[in-house]
Parts: sequence; C-alpha cells; structure tokens
Amino acid sequence: MNNIKGIANKSREYFNSGQTKDVSFRIKHLELLKKTIKEREEEIAQALKKDLNKPALESYATEIGLVIKEIDLFINKLEHWSKPDKVKTSLMHFRSQSYIYKEPYGVVLIFAPWNYPFQLLLLPLVGALAAGNTAVLKPSEFAPATANVIAKLIEENFSQKYISVVEGDVEVSKALLKEKFDYIFFTGSKNVGKAVMRAAANNLTPVTLELGGKSPCIINDDASIDLAAKRIVWGKYMNAGQICVAPDYILIHKSVKEEFIMKAKKYIKEFYGENPEESSDYCRIINENHFDRLKNLINDGKIITGGKLNKDTLYIEPTMIDEVTYDDPVMNEEIFGPILPIIEFENVKDVIEKIRNRPKPLALYVFSEDKQLQEMFLKELSFGGGCINDTIIHVSSYYLPFGGVGESGMGVYHGKSSFDTFTHKKSIIKKTTKFDLDLRYPPYKNKLKWLKKFFKWF
Repeated sequence: MNNIKGIANKSREYFNSGQTKDVSFRIKHLELLKKTIKEREEEIAQALKKDLNKPALESYATEIGLVIKEIDLFINKLEHWSKPDKVKTSLMHFRSQSYIYKEPYGVVLIFAPWNYPFQLLLLPLVGALAAGNTAVLKPSEFAPATANVIAKLIEENFSQKYISVVEGDVEVSKALLKEKFDYIFFTGSKNVGKAVMRAAANNLTPVTLELGGKSPCIINDDASIDLAAKRIVWGKYMNAGQICVAPDYILIHKSVKEEFIMKAKKYIKEFYGENPEESSDYCRIINENHFDRLKNLINDGKIITGGKLNKDTLYIEPTMIDEVTYDDPVMNEEIFGPILPIIEFENVKDVIEKIRNRPKPLALYVFSEDKQLQEMFLKELSFGGGCINDTIIHVSSYYLPFGGVGESGMGVYHGKSSFDTFTHKKSIIKKTTKFDLDLRYPPYKNKLKWLKKFFKWF
C-alpha cells in the first residue's frame, strides 16, 4: 500500500512540472493512446471474451470503437476547446476585458466497473488527458483479463508519472481514496459511490459519480409493438443485461401486453437461437456472487420465458417474469442481469406517479407514437437520459452528455462534456490602468445614490 502513496506523489510532481498543460503534448499522447489501442485491438477483444464472453462485434461497438471515436474527436477539437474564451463585459467594468481560462484540475483518480471494463475506464481517461491532467487508473478486479491488458497497454507506452494503473481488490481502492487527488471519477454501484463521496469529502475533492438505478421502459398502447420488442430485447439482453442503462423493467399498457410478450419471445429466439447457452453472441454473468443474487430475483413473479441457469458456466437464460408487484425484491434493487419484470397499466398518469415516487433513474425509455405523451414523460419525470422508441443508444453519441441525477449519479461526460468535467474554468477580468473611478472606494459619504444610479444604468 506504501507504493500507492508513491504513485500519487509522482503523479503530482509530474503535473506540477507543467508538461501536461501544453496542448501539443496532450494531442501527441492522445494519438499514442489511439495507436496502442488499435495495435492491441484483438488482445482487448480476447480479454473481454474471457471476462464476460463478449462477442467481437459487441466488444468493438460498445467498448473499443467508442474509445477510438472519442479520441478522434478530441484530437480534432482540443486546440479550439482549450483556448481562453473571451466573453462580454458589463459596462460597470468599462475599459475591461473578460476571459474564461481553461486549466486542468491536476491529478485525477478514475475507478472503472467490470461490466464495460475497457470503455468505462478509457473514456474518462481520454477526457482527463485532453484537459491536461495526470491520471491514476483503478480497473475492476472482477474483469482481470481486461485489467491486465489495460495495465500492459499503459505501462509499455506511457510514463507511470503521467498515467499509472493500480490493480487490486477493495483494500487497494480504500488505500487510493486515502490519498489526496484533485478529481475523482467513479463508475459503479450506488453503495460504493457513497463511500467514494465520503472519502472525497475529507479533502473537499470534486467528484463525478456514474451510478445506476432501475431504468423503466414504458410501452403505450399506440406503440409499434414489434419494433419495441426487437429494440427492448436487444437493449436488455446485450451483455447479459449487465448494463447500467439497460431497461430494468417494463411498464406496459394492458391491451398490448400479450402481443409484446409474444414478439419479445420471437426476438430472443431470433437473436440467440433455441438454446442461448450455445450462442456465441450471448454473454455470461461476471461471477458467482452476482449469479446467486440474480438467481434469487428470478423467483419473484411468474416466469413466462427463460429461467434456465447453469452456475458452472455462469449462464442465465434471457428471462421475462410476469405478475410482479412494486413491492417484490426484483423491483427494489437494480437487476443488472438478464431478467425483465413486466408490470401492466391502464392509466398513463398512474405510471408517472409510480416512477416519480421512486429514486430517479439513470435512463428512461418510452415507446409511443403520441408526441404529446412523449413530451409529458420528458417534462414530468426526472432521469439521467434516455430514448423515445429505442433503448440505450443515447449513450453512444458524444454530442450528448451522459450522466445520472439524484441517486443515479452526478456529473456528466462524453465528448465536449468530458473536457468540461475535467477542466476548471478560471474567470479573469483584465482592467485598464488608464483611469480609475473613485466611486467604489471609501469614504462612502454621498456615494450611495450615485452607486444606485450606476447599477440602474449599467
């Protein structure tokens, strides 16, 4: 654990040298990061296969490709984004100029989860480096193959003073949180997020917390049911449901429930075959602890499709359960697995009330052709982000900030939002020395009326 203190200190010394503030230095190292990722693309995909049984297409589309795409954006935009912004100046400050300077926070600590162990560590790293910080990375110990590839990728190409990877279990994470960092970026569970925030409070360190929650998927009676089923099955069972923005449960109009169930069964079979356990496109549960937790949740309600388990291979079949109530255990924790509860409704306003009375979700999905209904959900409910007539795809656009609200997290990133997250904006007024008004200086006798007029005029 003593080495952790040394890593943090070396990272701070390197940041204080000022090298990372040079924009050409940042672009050069982003280009190097891209080059090393592309060279190790096959190795990264194999590690993701080993950790989660991820198919090569999903590994590229949801992890490797997203990181490369983000790097390309920063390489093209960084010089422009990092320049000071000249902004308007109030007439109250006549003969002055106002600027916003962008400066890095310093040493950034990034924690990644196991469900997307490459993307969710490297995407925030890209933003941190682009903003001029140094970084200490803590990959998840539950995805050891990917963590090992990342460690080799970084250690063989970057100075440890600039980017360092610290592998290990929860005790290592606790030791890291005892050190002084200038920014902490955490992706993971709500309970661990609270512990990170408590530790950060000791040093008044700013944090971004990307957590999770129960993301509802609402299907109204006017929805295109066949397409809704196709897109929901894709979004729910990709990565075996181990996605923070996966549809967590279905709220469906009573009149279209049976049709949806029939269509969803059809697409599960179409995507993963008669026996998904034999499909090369279907992932596995990360470990036995999560398998056991999910096994217990399947017992809530009535299984209408799926339900087969194999602990030896950490396989849980794509499963849907009916006759679920809001009080069942499956409805009181984030599922984070291939189990999809279905609750029917008759009145849309009841749906809004139910969601409003629960913790704010990370994502929300609405399937409806009614534009007024779509807007009602968007305006009346608070959630991190989402889609109309689709699932998950909002997280893949670097034009959209991604993040939670309330118990689903705080802070955003992706694209320009990542640069802003890891950048302190320093406000500066440059004032002329050619003249100076005495109105602001003591003694104040007879000056108040003039000051009030001044405020009114300017």
